[in-house]
Amino acid sequence: MSDVLPGLSADGPTVKALDRAGVFHSWSAQGSLDPLPIASASGAHFTDYDGNRYLDFASQLVNLNIGHQHPKMIAALCEQAAKLCTVAPGFANDARSEAARLISELAPGDLNHVFFTNGGADANEHAMRMARLHTGRFKILSAIRSYHGATAGAIALTGEPRRWDNEPGMPGIVHYFGPYPYRSVFYASTPEEETERALAHLREVITLEGPESFAAVILETVVGTNGILVPPPGYLAGVRAICDEFGVLMIADEVMAGFGRCGEWFAVDHWQVTPDLITFAKGVNSGYVPLGGVLMNEAIYATFDERVYPGGLTYSGHPLGCATAVASINIFKDEHIIENARDLGANVIGLELAKIADQHPSVGEVRGLGVFWAVELVRDRATREPLVPFNAKGADAAPMNELKAACIERGLWPMIAGNRIHVVPPCVTTEPEVREGLAIVDEALGLADSYYTGSAE
Repeated sequence: MSDVLPGLSADGPTVKALDRAGVFHSWSAQGSLDPLPIASASGAHFTDYDGNRYLDFASQLVNLNIGHQHPKMIAALCEQAAKLCTVAPGFANDARSEAARLISELAPGDLNHVFFTNGGADANEHAMRMARLHTGRFKILSAIRSYHGATAGAIALTGEPRRWDNEPGMPGIVHYFGPYPYRSVFYASTPEEETERALAHLREVITLEGPESFAAVILETVVGTNGILVPPPGYLAGVRAICDEFGVLMIADEVMAGFGRCGEWFAVDHWQVTPDLITFAKGVNSGYVPLGGVLMNEAIYATFDERVYPGGLTYSGHPLGCATAVASINIFKDEHIIENARDLGANVIGLELAKIADQHPSVGEVRGLGVFWAVELVRDRATREPLVPFNAKGADAAPMNELKAACIERGLWPMIAGNRIHVVPPCVTTEPEVREGLAIVDEALGLADSYYTGSAE
């Protein structure tokens, strides 16, 4: 038991019992939960109270880019806590100022100003609000197959089943189809066709909904939870051009894709596209303390030079969060973590997943970049029937549940989403650790193959 924090227990069953007695969990039916109590963690691993060690191939919630318990992050957190734990947003603070400077220096174009938030959902809320106030327009375009957060506005933006039970939502949101070459709704046969037809679709939606009514298009630069969908060549540049043509702002949601996850500081850097606003959270400080934000360009910033911005947060730019962001960015630079993520994607994960796909008929497609990959599983490669139905629950979800259990049994904590395994380890994961994890995925996929009904290839 801790002397500083009396009441904390080193007993796993007690921790779980107290959790079930008092904690209400998100996105869950409370009666069916069985949470694993975690005792400690380091780097790419965490350990339960029974001493079982797991390789974290989920980076918790795809946010632990710098890994568990990085000593320099802990030192920065302790140093800031000893000096100044908290201060209201209206004051100037050295940690906040330095975090804004560093983040702005990394951003493309003239995105030189940061509004700090508590996380990604409220970053998207405020980006949407800024776009509406800057343009004087009301509607926001958001993609089907997207997740932007669980606050009222962010869940309305979201284009997936978690939105359904939260409806009716905020008015003014118009959903459109983004590119997904493997399951093209545009019947495209090449990435180039997918880009051309997806952009034509977006243009038509804007035209038929009234171009003068749209404030912004928001998109995940690389779609995260809904499939790790890497945009085909030319798509983001095409969206930028359409936005410019109609006077619509482009908001890049980089909450999951940013800060090294895709092998760049910001995923848009892969395509040399500059949005008007970028939202971020997760990897900016790996969730050591809650922190998010909105990067804005000079034109949007100027809108509020004399006009009061009607929004704020008690913990905007919290010193502990900003201090860890400063530490994290410097650690990334000093330890070449961006380069490590890029190298792992190009020379290890991508190549090994391609080999795995050749060995398992249930693998329909692998896709990704950096340390941001998806293995899409099917019952039939020819028809591309998913291993489990869309939004599967209960018995329908059994194959993916069995696959997850097989990975955990072997010491790997996977991320399962729909009919996919997402390979999303921390950016600091070593090559041997990645190979160890992929070997477990390879072995566990025998379960998925047992559900395969297509013809042998």
